[in-house]
Amino acid sequence: MYKTKITCLGAGYVGGPTMAMIAAKCPHIEVTVVDPNKERIEAWNSDRLPIYEPGLDEIVREARGRNLHFKTDVEGAIRSGDIIFVCVGTPTKTYGVGAGRAADLKYIESAARMIARVAEGSKIIVEKSTIPVKTAEAILTILRSNSTHGEFQVLSNPEFLAEGTAIADLQNPDRILIGGERTPAGDAAVAKLVDVYARWVPRERIITSNLWSSELSKLVANAFLAQRISSINSISALCEVTGADVDEVANAIGKDSRIGPKFLKASVGFGGSCFQKDILNLVYLCEHFGLPEVAAYWESVVKMNDWQKHRFTKQIVRTLFNTVSGKRIAILGFAFKKDTNDTRESAAISVVRGLLEENATVVVYDPKVPAEEIRCDVLGIDKEDSRLLVAGSAEEAADGAHALAVLTEWDQFKTLDFAKILDGMHKPAFVFDGRNILPRDAMQKLGFEVFAIGKPAAA
Repeated sequence: MYKTKITCLGAGYVGGPTMAMIAAKCPHIEVTVVDPNKERIEAWNSDRLPIYEPGLDEIVREARGRNLHFKTDVEGAIRSGDIIFVCVGTPTKTYGVGAGRAADLKYIESAARMIARVAEGSKIIVEKSTIPVKTAEAILTILRSNSTHGEFQVLSNPEFLAEGTAIADLQNPDRILIGGERTPAGDAAVAKLVDVYARWVPRERIITSNLWSSELSKLVANAFLAQRISSINSISALCEVTGADVDEVANAIGKDSRIGPKFLKASVGFGGSCFQKDILNLVYLCEHFGLPEVAAYWESVVKMNDWQKHRFTKQIVRTLFNTVSGKRIAILGFAFKKDTNDTRESAAISVVRGLLEENATVVVYDPKVPAEEIRCDVLGIDKEDSRLLVAGSAEEAADGAHALAVLTEWDQFKTLDFAKILDGMHKPAFVFDGRNILPRDAMQKLGFEVFAIGKPAAA
């Protein structure tokens, strides 16, 4: 008989892997992940999971059917759960007040109202979704105004997972952050969740705080990480015009213990589901609370990221004699980073759209992103364009191309047969390395014209 039952609302990138790890590390806890999306739940119960993460398959297989369950019965799971994790989407609003910046909390509110309606007995509600500071206050108000069946405690437990390394991050996290109300009942709820993570996370890495500090810390963490990327990307442009090498600059400043080496890798730009969304949410919060200077500061991080993507596209057009009309451009990589099939806010989307606007023929290859997803991301579900093609290999994409651009740092791109690729390309054969992963010197000796982010022009 299980001592604790955990229910997770939402079977996405956060809910699925997190609950799988809890179930694997805590066999005495019954974990049920629920989602109204039948196809998604069926995928979690199949041999082909709905998301790709190294190591995830093994973790799910270990616990699924034992103490890890994936179901569509949302209300039943709410009733039976002692701790309810809320892992629903919080996309940026596309309408009304705060459109384009504020987080859309309709799914959070819907989850809170459902819990209030069907819950029987006291529950601990855990915010796992990325939400604005003070959201817990709204959840508590909804719960306590619409239910008399028990006591509710709301905790903030933000996720700090990096896609591509999510399983490693879950197994050995830098920290676990849990925020709760500073009351006896709130402290007891925090202690119960601490006990779950303490099964495999050293206690000194489990940080407890008040609710508002925990909620804000998630937004601030992503803002600081994105800021570092935009900072080094701004310097990459300066390196290119001065003859400096951005990797050498990054190495030099990263040796300073006050700065450190992480997130100083210049690239075509950051992507993913969190960085831009969370920064824009932070911008909106600052504007809402009357801090326009702070809002403008953080908004500049996003503007620099957009500029870097546009700059990369312009470099391709300018180098190909100021026109790519009718030319075939091979794009290697469409996911926003390696070791994931997630394309949300991928820099590749912006670059491909920009090239199509210049009337290029774009051929995309990514080892994990399906063709239909690429077409939907770039063109929209109902649109077709014969100039956008999807290849089954890097070699196929590059065959007959005037230029090749690397937009995702997949390891396999480092060791391609570049001599063979060169033979199949138009001459001069241009390469644009948006991730600085290619063997530049060796490729130049073969005969490629190679342009890399933040690197001086070839002698």
